[in-house]
Amino acid sequence: MENFAQLFEESISKESNSNQVQSGRVVKITDKYVVVDLCTKSESFIDINEFKDANGNLEVKVGDDVQVELVANDNGYGETEASREKAKRQESWQKLEQDYNENKTVRGKINGRVKGGFTVEIDNIRAFLPGSLVDVRTNGNNQNIDGQEFDFKVIKLDQKRNNVVVSRKAVLENENSSERKEFLASIEEGKVIEGTVKNLAEYGAFVDLGFNVDGLLHITDMAWKRVKHPSEIVNVGDKIKVKVLKYEPESTRVSLGLKQLGEDPWQNIAERFPVGEKLKGKVTNLAEYGCFVEIADGVEGLVHVSEMDWTNKNVHPSKVVSVGDEVEVKVLEIIPEKRRISLGLKQCKPNPWQEFAEKHNKGDKVTGSIKSITDFGIFIGLEGGIDGLVHLSDISWSVPGDEAVRDYKKNDEVTAVVLQVHPELERISLGIKQLSNDPFGQFVTDTKKNSIVKGTVVSVDAKGAVVDLGNNVEGYIRASEISSERVDDATKVLSEGQEIEAKYVGSDRKNRQVSLSIKAVFEAEEKAVAENIKSENEKAKAETGNAMAEAFKAAKGE
Repeated sequence: MENFAQLFEESISKESNSNQVQSGRVVKITDKYVVVDLCTKSESFIDINEFKDANGNLEVKVGDDVQVELVANDNGYGETEASREKAKRQESWQKLEQDYNENKTVRGKINGRVKGGFTVEIDNIRAFLPGSLVDVRTNGNNQNIDGQEFDFKVIKLDQKRNNVVVSRKAVLENENSSERKEFLASIEEGKVIEGTVKNLAEYGAFVDLGFNVDGLLHITDMAWKRVKHPSEIVNVGDKIKVKVLKYEPESTRVSLGLKQLGEDPWQNIAERFPVGEKLKGKVTNLAEYGCFVEIADGVEGLVHVSEMDWTNKNVHPSKVVSVGDEVEVKVLEIIPEKRRISLGLKQCKPNPWQEFAEKHNKGDKVTGSIKSITDFGIFIGLEGGIDGLVHLSDISWSVPGDEAVRDYKKNDEVTAVVLQVHPELERISLGIKQLSNDPFGQFVTDTKKNSIVKGTVVSVDAKGAVVDLGNNVEGYIRASEISSERVDDATKVLSEGQEIEAKYVGSDRKNRQVSLSIKAVFEAEEKAVAENIKSENEKAKAETGNAMAEAFKAAKGE
């Protein structure tokens, strides 16, 4: 029973003494521990890291008096267990509670984002900063405040629940309230003021103008040239002069401009860079549709992808130029009111279409390999990296184009005749069939109209017949031209393979067809017979008349 009573008293003693902060003296320091004499029966070995500052420097030396918190009078090894960290935390809580009761501000560092706000570290105590209490303006920018130190007001404190709520807004509302009102009243559009770059965003920079007033310097108002990111122009902490572009007193929104402090480089742009002038520039940016070239400080023009190369219309800009390249460009168009300049890269190089036109005339022969075959013709590669088109209708005199094109394949080397050259349209028309004489044209030239021709019927239907006249020339006889008698169905009179004679009565150059008529042959023969009979009759009549005249003279005795 005596042992039980003794143990009970010792446990009561431990509970009463633990979690108490008391003073002790540093008697020894090792590489792992700081030994503290708490004037008890044993010494306390405390981890040395609990005595180091944020930079890892030891804060105590042998002989120093320090405050520690008793954890246990006896940890089972005859040692008193104590903690410097817990004592420091107790000190922080006491100070925080004192500041709270005295309505003082405390210094803290924002070290994280949580749902509804941020976490703030105040002397090793974790506090909560609601998002609505970060700034005096509900539209304030809170994107880049992590890691920054501010003054806060403690608005709620509960040590038992480890609950601390702070407000930065309360501090800001009390700071320079009268000076702030005076400053806001002095702001007007066009005024030049000085501020400090507070933080950056993708769309611009927030500038601290003082008196808890921030202004937005939009990325488009930083410089006359194209700016990809605000960090190209300003950095956090920079002190800059800016011009007030717009001020809304109700919301205290201030829009600022930096480029407006300098002269607008677009003034008199048309006179400085007239259309047609060639000049040097630097490639500043690439896009799918072209590249941007800076031709003067703050002045950029666009070289559209179609103006980059004479022959490669769909080439990606990165295949032609790179950012930073010094290039020669030609001014194609200027629209000052839209701040837009169209530039040309290919116009500073020889035009292969114009060079071809200067070297070749209509009727010249050219040779090249087939680059591609399409539904409408054959593209042949020519000197200078350009192509010429042989249309389907210019492949063969006698075979339809969609059939004639089957005799060709990609990379075949072919010879063609230049038909037309249009440098301004970047178009060259070629012909293969023109390498030989046109049999149809030759027929029309050599054959007199109404002359008799011979041919073979190759096809016939009710309306008429197609006749092969030789040398890839075809004629056509309508049913009404087969006979002097009425013919309603040509198949009843003519048949395939039948040889005929017909009169050449006309030609259709567009459809390349000769018009024939058997009926005209019959009519001509009948007319010839009639004329012959008439001639014979007239001759006989004349002879009879002459005989009678002679007889009459004889009767008269003449």
